[in-house]
Amino acid sequence: MNAASPNGSNGTVGPNSDLKDVFELAQQLRVDSVRASTSAGSGHPTSSMSAADLMAVLLARHLHYDWQRPDDPGNDHLIFSKGHASPLLYAMFTAAGAVSEEELLTRYRRAGSRLEGHPTPVLPWVDVATGSLGQGLPYGVGVALSGRKLEHAPFRVWALCGDSEMTEGSIWEALDKAGRYGLDNLTAIVDINRLGQRGPTELGWDLEAYANRVEAFGCTALTVEGHDVAAIDKAFEYATHTERPTVILARTIKGQGFSEVADAEGWHGKPLPPEMAERAIAELGGVRHLKVRGPGPRPYQPPPRPTPQEVRLPEFEPGDKVATRSAYGKALTALGARPDVVALDAEVGNSTHSEDFAAVYPGRYFQSYIAEQQMVATAVGLSVRGWRPYAATFAAFLTRAHDFIRMAAVSRARLALCGSHCGVEIGADGPSQMGLEDLGMMRAVHGSTVLYPSDATAATALTAAMADLEGISYLRSTRGAYPVLYPATERFPVGGSKTLRSTAEDQITLVGAGVTLHECLAAADTLASDGVHARVIDVYSVKPIDADTLVSAAEETGALVIAEDHRPEGGLGEAVLSALAERSAVPRFAHLAVRDLPASGTSAELLDAAGISRTHITAAARRLLSR
Repeated sequence: MNAASPNGSNGTVGPNSDLKDVFELAQQLRVDSVRASTSAGSGHPTSSMSAADLMAVLLARHLHYDWQRPDDPGNDHLIFSKGHASPLLYAMFTAAGAVSEEELLTRYRRAGSRLEGHPTPVLPWVDVATGSLGQGLPYGVGVALSGRKLEHAPFRVWALCGDSEMTEGSIWEALDKAGRYGLDNLTAIVDINRLGQRGPTELGWDLEAYANRVEAFGCTALTVEGHDVAAIDKAFEYATHTERPTVILARTIKGQGFSEVADAEGWHGKPLPPEMAERAIAELGGVRHLKVRGPGPRPYQPPPRPTPQEVRLPEFEPGDKVATRSAYGKALTALGARPDVVALDAEVGNSTHSEDFAAVYPGRYFQSYIAEQQMVATAVGLSVRGWRPYAATFAAFLTRAHDFIRMAAVSRARLALCGSHCGVEIGADGPSQMGLEDLGMMRAVHGSTVLYPSDATAATALTAAMADLEGISYLRSTRGAYPVLYPATERFPVGGSKTLRSTAEDQITLVGAGVTLHECLAAADTLASDGVHARVIDVYSVKPIDADTLVSAAEETGALVIAEDHRPEGGLGEAVLSALAERSAVPRFAHLAVRDLPASGTSAELLDAAGISRTHITAAARRLLSR
């Protein structure tokens, strides 16, 4: 792959360069995409080749960026929503002098390399991890929202999208919110090359259909020939002066520049074999070593954020009945004294109580309406810009945003999630509203923290703790009001637990969290009336879990009953049993969880029907003790 270089292949391309030079840069990006993927033996060169002209014009003439200072607050943001076109992105980094040619050709997709198959923020020029299609543009909305509404900064957000991902609902959630918030600093560039992974896309080259959809969501649609650098240049210039978000719909050819694969099916995600790559490089005009010096960042000095005020967390009297979801809202509002805290809602703020924050800090509160994927994506985008987002909805509805949550972990994002209305405890609304899978979902997220308070005092302390945690943190809150168990002075370290009943004569341990802790306490009272001493442990930190306390309880009492308002798979019970197994502590145990399909009813009726009420906990304890 050492085809002869064309004349003038070692110059510099910049904002004032002739468009012929920009076209040569585009050819270089194609050649380098072929070289990198062929060298690696994997990758998506044809998907990169279709968008090369678009990215060459952007890189040389419109992307305001200092490649030596990726943290410059005036830098634009480029997000590859079509993250599989990573050969193109890394070729751009090479042209900008950020990545060496040697690294591109010898490290791409190799073990231990920062040039991963899909971009991640291990690279300082990458804001978010992409590759799960339909996510990059939603993240871009969050970044643009920060720039326009919170920072009042001059940077623009550019998101390169593929036409296949335009069938993802999350793309249209993003455009809807971009239009609603008037994000004129956001430009989506759609590479419409007609071919997806297995054949033609849904709309093919029907740019009019795309444009009609875009306009319906309150955004400006521009159609352009995606290999005409002059037309692309004009479209990008126009986009920077519109008063609405802009979507540039570019008609392109997959594999453009190499006749053997151009617009041919069956080449998605396939590197060109070495002999074929040689022919492609020759047809593209050979290897070039052009460098790019695009427009630098616009001058911008962020104003200092307000000085953080003292956070005065709410306090609750033991014995008072308070829902943990209510405590979450009050604690979140108190955290508003920190100027980095922002809150997001999915049109259930009156139930999650996140609207309490909105009443005091409306400028830092963002309504996503019923668009949970976009709510999480916005939170990720806001975290890119240094904010500390809290996003809340029903626990059941967070499951539809799970792909965004797992990818947020890949993005190294820092954000706090709250899922309310969990379990059968919610009562008459029935199973569609019951979060019964959320603990398992969130425990499986890389680096996550999972918290499940049983009273208002714990909920307040843990809500505050999430503001300083790394990674993705999740707090599970309960719909109903239950007695406050702990004084306001009680501390709740992440990774800890609370032992509410304990004696030297304990014969069994009852383990619960949330509503089941209250059921465990009631069961302990019943057992005590029969002369049976039961230890009661509140596992408010599900991940990380307090293995030491659990192992001690297992060794000292010899038997555990674990009760949870969740499916048996992946929840509290498996967290406890896994912690015990790792320490080779294997007590007698009973695991009570929601195993059948629940229906409507009162909380008490449904807890009993699910086999997790105080009656069933007491019975399970007696069975264990009778063995």
